Amino acid sequence: MTTYTARPIGPVALKELRGTDDAGHRPVPGTDEEGGSPLRCCLRRGEPGERLLLVSYAPLRRWALETGAEPGPYAETGPVFIHAEECAGPATDALPFTDAHRVVRRYSARGHILGGRLVEAPDAFGEAFAEAFRDPEVALVHVRAVEYGCFLYEVRRG
Repeated sequence: MTTYTARPIGPVALKELRGTDDAGHRPVPGTDEEGGSPLRCCLRRGEPGERLLLVSYAPLRRWALETGAEPGPYAETGPVFIHAEECAGPATDALPFTDAHRVVRRYSARGHILGGRLVEAPDAFGEAFAEAFRDPEVALVHVRAVEYGCFLYEVRRG
């Protein structure tokens, strides 16, 4: 059985995002009063009172810089929560944010959308990833929130 690893936003990107986000804005720190914000730096829910930033993030644009892909109009920018200060990253290898319906969106090596799948049960993510990566054209997938379409994390082939 293949294990799939959720990839948080990397430390270099996080440092850049804390200065200027991918939409060119300077983030303003805030407090997660109630907790529960999905943090993309450490792939867990925020605790009440934690200092966070809500930043614009372009996951495909950043991936394209690493790979030479040209996602064109698929290089969307959207809101993500990160810690206002550097954090230790994920504390576990468990897949995060599986407690609600999610979309597993497939992308080609060029960064173009190849399709997606609604995942409704926490134990269905492994099969959704396996199904996606059975297609040799799929280079990576994004797990996204259904209600807002927000990027949660990336899983890459192999």
